[in-house]
Amino acid sequence: MEANSFADAVDSARRQAFVGRRAEIAGYLAALAGRSARRVLFVHGPGGIGKSTLLLEMRARARNAGRVTLLLDGRELEPSPEALTAALTTGDARDGAVLLIDGYEQLAPIDGWLRREFVPSLPARAVVVLAGRDPPAPAWRTDPGWRPVVAVHPLGHLDDADSAELLARAGVAPADRERLARLGRGHPLALALLADVARTGTVPETLAEVPDLINVLLESLSRDAPSDAHTVGLATCAMAWLTTEDLLRETVGDAAPDVWEWLCRRPFVVSRPTGLSPHDLTRDVLDAEFERRFPARYRSLHRTIHDHVLAGIRATGGMDRQLLAQHLAYLHRRSPLTAAYHLLRASGSAAVTPARPEEHGQLVAMAERAFGATSAALAARWFAEVPEHLHVTRTEDGAVALVYHVFCPSGSALEQQDPVVRAMLDHVARTAPTRPGERVEIARFLAGLHERQRDPHAVLAGSVTSIINWSTGAPAWSFLTVSDTGYWAPFFDYLGFRPLVTVEVDGQRHVGYGHDWRRFPPDRWWELMAERGHSGGTGPPPDSALLPPPLDRDAFAAAVRAALARLGRPERLVGNPLLGTVLGREPAALRASLLAAVDRLGAEPRGERLRAVLIRTFVRPAPSQEAAADLLGLPFSTYRRHLARGIDAVTELLWAVEIGTIRDPRTGAD
Repeated sequence: MEANSFADAVDSARRQAFVGRRAEIAGYLAALAGRSARRVLFVHGPGGIGKSTLLLEMRARARNAGRVTLLLDGRELEPSPEALTAALTTGDARDGAVLLIDGYEQLAPIDGWLRREFVPSLPARAVVVLAGRDPPAPAWRTDPGWRPVVAVHPLGHLDDADSAELLARAGVAPADRERLARLGRGHPLALALLADVARTGTVPETLAEVPDLINVLLESLSRDAPSDAHTVGLATCAMAWLTTEDLLRETVGDAAPDVWEWLCRRPFVVSRPTGLSPHDLTRDVLDAEFERRFPARYRSLHRTIHDHVLAGIRATGGMDRQLLAQHLAYLHRRSPLTAAYHLLRASGSAAVTPARPEEHGQLVAMAERAFGATSAALAARWFAEVPEHLHVTRTEDGAVALVYHVFCPSGSALEQQDPVVRAMLDHVARTAPTRPGERVEIARFLAGLHERQRDPHAVLAGSVTSIINWSTGAPAWSFLTVSDTGYWAPFFDYLGFRPLVTVEVDGQRHVGYGHDWRRFPPDRWWELMAERGHSGGTGPPPDSALLPPPLDRDAFAAAVRAALARLGRPERLVGNPLLGTVLGREPAALRASLLAAVDRLGAEPRGERLRAVLIRTFVRPAPSQEAAADLLGLPFSTYRRHLARGIDAVTELLWAVEIGTIRDPRTGAD
């Protein structure tokens, strides 16, 4: 149809660009045609989600149906009954009129009047559409009179097909649509702005490359925070996978309850049973803006969240622990496996849990598809002999990925019969043997149902189990075994793991990427990963950061005895073999570890006497051992027995710290 006016031409072009919103349009058309009793429609959602565009499409459809239509903008009206009544004419209220109000949140002060007086005064065939950022007041949905009349439509983001269609109608070249759809995340305003950028010949890789677009989106979100604490809370919500009030206490302090309540009211923040999360596009925009405006604070905030989640993993267990491990993995979404993490978020709920015995058969079949018959037979034997280390990613479709860790010594003959495990243990024995009490961890099998080792659910299973293993008592060595090195090698380089072992099984090449935790302990490694999670970076830790090769048990005990004898003269600890171990890189740190171990004896049953002997001998030494025995009121032979037992007890405690059985010599915490 030929346009009769400039406005008609604009409306026509706008309608040609309209996509999606099928459910909302269907409900609206049913109301127009009288097929539905629902004549008051609420449309709500965050800024830029397409509320105004939808109302314009509704106006056009009502006009095409011959209905009298009036579109008002709440932002242009004083929120009073008089102002709204003045905006209407007598003809607008005739039978069959359609009233569309945009920006309805601005009219919140007269919402009660609209519900009690204005809308009931309209003719029976009238249709009212109220669009705003906030959901309707509860009375619209709970009043038995209004309940059958009102329909509520939370306006979500466009799906992939509608996003691609919007970009196509906006003139974006087919080759660029997938990238822009990924950046736009289904947000109509973002997609429209990206399409406008693309028409200039520039197709950005990230939102950070188009700061003007970010500014427009921020304005549409109306995120004006009432205080600095609210700004940091918003940045926390954007950075963390799920934001809890406990996390906010770490980032905003005593303002956490107020910030939590404020975030809950944001239209772009979804409240879930486990915490708050914004839509992915909102997250990307806020994250990019906070990093651009406050780079130093952004780095500090990232580290605070990283440390909070890591501490949570160490302090809890069960499903809470695996959920926190997913949080930590998400903080590393800038890693080479970023696409997998985004796919996981889009695919819905998934949990990493122990496999069930009845699932072993299907998991062996999954391993066979990924690795072949010989490896599948080995997997079946491992699963049967040591089933507790078999985990799966579980979705509503069941077990969709598996990961299996071998911890050696396992007591199984398979350690020598499995060529991959045997090759890694041989490498350890040749280069840096384990000591009594130490273990070697090998992630032996990793596979997904659909994409083998590239399956995002396999990425999740491997990430979650490894994070838990490495943060709750790391072994002496860890190996990650993969056959798809083209996919995994960049990620292992990001982790600082090196390719150390290569084994062929049934013609398939298996590569073991390894890390000796004794040379670069977990706490230092997590510091490195916190930095890489923020700014990237790859490759093994620098040689200057590595600790000396580990001491065996006898050499360690001799070094403890020598160090205890020099506690009264800390400068004489220089050159002690314990320097550079996890007990301390500097004499002061080593002395603090030794003193903490001595103090720890006081908390043990009958340990106070041993502690007193060690203090009088090494910390505040008497002139001689005989004098120490006199000061303690002990026969010399008894004193010597207590001294030997005290040295042995401190050595055992520090050895447990050295081999990773416990982390803190003050508490014995593991």
